[in-house]
Amino acid sequence: MFKRKISILLVLILVISIFASCSKEVYENPGSNSEDKLKVGFIYVGPIGDGGWSFAHNDGRLYLEEELGVQTIYREAVPEGPEVEKVMKDMIDQGAKVIFATSFGYMDYMEKVSKEYPDIKFFHCSGYKTTENMANYFGRMYEPRYLSGIVAGMKTQSNKIGYVAAFEIPEVIRGINAFTLGVQSVNPDAKVIVRWTRTWYDPVKEKEAAKALLDEDVDVIAQHQDTTGPQQAAEEAGVYAIGYNTDSFDKAPGSYMTAPIWKWGPYYVEQVKSIIEDRWEKHSYWGGMKDGIVELAPLSKNAPGGASEKVEEVKKKILDGEFNIFKGPIKDQDGNLVVEDGQVLTDKEMLSMNWFVEGVEGKIEK
Repeated sequence: MFKRKISILLVLILVISIFASCSKEVYENPGSNSEDKLKVGFIYVGPIGDGGWSFAHNDGRLYLEEELGVQTIYREAVPEGPEVEKVMKDMIDQGAKVIFATSFGYMDYMEKVSKEYPDIKFFHCSGYKTTENMANYFGRMYEPRYLSGIVAGMKTQSNKIGYVAAFEIPEVIRGINAFTLGVQSVNPDAKVIVRWTRTWYDPVKEKEAAKALLDEDVDVIAQHQDTTGPQQAAEEAGVYAIGYNTDSFDKAPGSYMTAPIWKWGPYYVEQVKSIIEDRWEKHSYWGGMKDGIVELAPLSKNAPGGASEKVEEVKKKILDGEFNIFKGPIKDQDGNLVVEDGQVLTDKEMLSMNWFVEGVEGKIEK
């Protein structure tokens, strides 16, 4: 009897192990398994249901399938560490000829794997490294960030705007600065108070950070996070919010005003098409609103009166090249002139930004 129980227990353990293993497999789109189709892999740092960053990239994957009829596979919630190497190699073993890795922390691992597989095309999002068969790509999100700052600056009554931020890296710092410059262009008295979570996807922690800001009497919450937690905290407190990544009005309909959002699909289509047509070249891509990779979502009913007209006015100037967000004079948060009058920051300077503009309350741990 005892041996029989042990046997049953071992069988159960085996079944559970198999199930756990299967749950970590790369997801393949059913009905897209033709052997003659190019197979493209996508790696996400969060779940595709996050309503934010990974959701937007997955929308781009679906757009790619629809436009070009290629086969795609994906893996979600992959940590930014050595595990991503195995995920890439698993995808290659499954026949993937193209791989998009969509988070900054994957960069060094993708660089390494790209050199091991010279016949595969690799694309890394938000980084700066390239190899002969690896490109990097990103968007000038600071453009719609500035526009969203205009909305926030016109809305605030307390002149205190909270900003829930992920990590102290140039991408996030640049966004905070652009947002603050937008705020102060219409409301010089307003301040932007930053709280770091050091997470990309942690709904609880990000919502708690927003609540801490609300305790400081902010009446608008903005964010650089992959969840809608900060917006939900704003709605529960009866204040207003600026989202990020996607139009998330339905997640906080009483609070959400607008969001700087991503449109990855056209880039994915163009790159995969260039591979199919044998005209692909390695590159570093940093497109803006003019290219359609970033934009400001439509303003909701919660936005302040006159904001739509002001946003359209400034947007037109950005698109026409009449206005540059990081053109001096610009002072840092200590009042030092860091961008001279008439000077324009270069892409290199923006990509390595590690200082806050005047009007930001918060510290960058270096």
